[in-house]
Amino acid sequence: MAESGSKVWTVFSLVAALAAAAIAKKTLNSSWRAATGKNPPENPADPDVDVWEAVMWAAVSGTVIGLARMLAQRKAAGYYQRSKGELPPQLQRGDEVDATTA
Repeated sequence: MAESGSKVWTVFSLVAALAAAAIAKKTLNSSWRAATGKNPPENPADPDVDVWEAVMWAAVSGTVIGLARMLAQRKAAGYYQRSKGELPPQLQRGDEVDATTA
């Protein structure tokens, strides 16, 4: 049973994280255009991109996308917990795993 729950959680978590990252990226691109008047750098490693623009884009986009993925996965874990009555297998602490297998 834990194996089935593990697979469900893995897919559910992945879909939530990918959706959140896509939405965050779209929002970031629009916000960057509104704030700077130009498109975000396609490749911040490109030497033709100003170093400060590249640093700012990397910092902002990495932070926002990382936070969006984390928040989506927390929401997904909450939904899973309400549905199954327990945390996903990968998020259970040692004492919770012992209690469910005993």
